[in-house]
Amino acid sequence: MSTAQTVLLGAIAGATIFLGLPLGRLKSPRLVMKALLNGASAGILLFLLLEIFQGAFEPLERAVQKVHAGGGGLGPVFGFGAVFAVGIGVGLQSLLYVTKYQRSRRPSPTIGPGAMSLAEAPQLDSRRAALSLGMTIATGIGLHNFSEGLAIGQAAKSNQISLAVLLVVGFALHNATEGFGIIGPLAASEVRASWRYLGLVGLIGGGPTFLGTLVGLSFHNQYVYVAFLALAGGAILYVVAELLHTGRRLAAWEMTLWGVLGGFLVGVATELVIVAARG
Repeated sequence: MSTAQTVLLGAIAGATIFLGLPLGRLKSPRLVMKALLNGASAGILLFLLLEIFQGAFEPLERAVQKVHAGGGGLGPVFGFGAVFAVGIGVGLQSLLYVTKYQRSRRPSPTIGPGAMSLAEAPQLDSRRAALSLGMTIATGIGLHNFSEGLAIGQAAKSNQISLAVLLVVGFALHNATEGFGIIGPLAASEVRASWRYLGLVGLIGGGPTFLGTLVGLSFHNQYVYVAFLALAGGAILYVVAELLHTGRRLAAWEMTLWGVLGGFLVGVATELVIVAARG
């Protein structure tokens, strides 16, 4: 497989994230639909979180096993452990403080352009919060998809052509569901996203698959791999907490949990395709 063909497949795998994004153009969905979409978003991300932590933890586990077997030193154990812990901490806490900073800079609800009333200000604030959360989800997904691109590039570089193609198919199916994860909080807040916004979050979430493929074809570094996964895990952990909080505020907790279950099972189904691809 040529470099151009591999890069094209990596781009296709990332571009399928756009398939679920048009739902962000829905007009004021019913409460049940809002709760289901919000819950499904959380469910997909919860499964993604499990997958991320498994991938990020494997190098650390192998390093510990080597030490136990007498075939390795403690350097990799502390190295991978530090990258794992710092990555999760930065991914989680940075979003917390960025969100607090953004809220502190929002104007007073009594001040607004033209004749904006006190009733309009909270609606504007809710819209900004939903769009910001969607962007945060896209960022976390993008960090994870970078690692998926690394896997595609590495398989192609090792001349494992069939594996690379099947990984593309599996990741493409998986990324298609991630688009729903991004627009979940928008639907829950009755926010109808612009096409420009959907295009931007699609590039942020899916583009790193393409970039990761390029990097994977060039070189492979386990520490970089773990760092990106850990950052993604911390970011997604924060987002899941936000989505579940939104589900509580919708006063439709039962439907939210059904959505979580559905989203989680969709994640399981797409992961099985990837497992089959890996043989």
